[in-house]
Amino acid sequence: MSTEPTAQPGIFEPVPAQGRYLTCQLRVGADPRAVLHRLAGQSDGQHTLVGLGASLVRELDATVPGLRSFRGVDGARVKLPATPADLLIWLRGTDRGELLIRSRHLEALIAPAFDVQDITDAFNHNHGRDLTGYQDGTENPEGANAEAAAVLPGSAGLLAGSSFVAVQRWRHHMSRFEAMSRQQQDHAIGRERDSNEELDDAPESSHVKRTAQENFDPEAFVLRRSMPWADGNEGGLVFAAFGCSFDAFEAQLRRMSGAEDGIVDALFGFTEPETGAYFWCPPVASGGIDLRAIGL
Repeated sequence: MSTEPTAQPGIFEPVPAQGRYLTCQLRVGADPRAVLHRLAGQSDGQHTLVGLGASLVRELDATVPGLRSFRGVDGARVKLPATPADLLIWLRGTDRGELLIRSRHLEALIAPAFDVQDITDAFNHNHGRDLTGYQDGTENPEGANAEAAAVLPGSAGLLAGSSFVAVQRWRHHMSRFEAMSRQQQDHAIGRERDSNEELDDAPESSHVKRTAQENFDPEAFVLRRSMPWADGNEGGLVFAAFGCSFDAFEAQLRRMSGAEDGIVDALFGFTEPETGAYFWCPPVASGGIDLRAIGL
């Protein structure tokens, strides 16, 4: 296997049939180094992706340029909760039971230093659609453009192949959405649901017009790998945006939240984020997570 650092492959692969997100906090007084070594050796970046929060990197007396904690958006006209965590584990697979077994194993592995704060089970719905029925991630960059948007280049040394990810769990108020007419729903998204065609007459508050990545200066491209979640009759979307920095995500969120021009994204009429956190996703080398950039 190559010892050259490359991106965690699950970043670029299609959204899996089943997913599980674990967010974890470092226990006060615990030394995470030995646990992180074991976790890195059992995480391939494809079926098990790992992200480290800014507070954890600081605890290791290390620095990752560009890594910071999510703190919301100044001037936002909607609530954008900040729920920082030390560790993110994204499990990917095809069988929900298998993910449960894997997550229990990993929870035991990290237990000497970390407490699991939250677990969210997610899934691929109707070939990549949100629970509202609209296609998710339509404007994702592809190929070399996706790599340029999502990961640090080879010139970054030990940080090459690193990625930054913004994660928010959004809760849909489905009764609000269901009460909207089909035209209102299409105009909120900015696309016709069945064809996925962009609507020229969509209002400026439509999600498509708020987040058109090429309309920012500089352009604000991110690689989205979001998955729907459900619990009982409630559900929503685990939004995950990978980038070579957090700048593009923050530019989009400023515009969505109305902080830029006072126009709030129509999505907020029927859904809202419950969480918000940033993580650094180390590269992989020799089949495991490569932590050399932070001295491990």
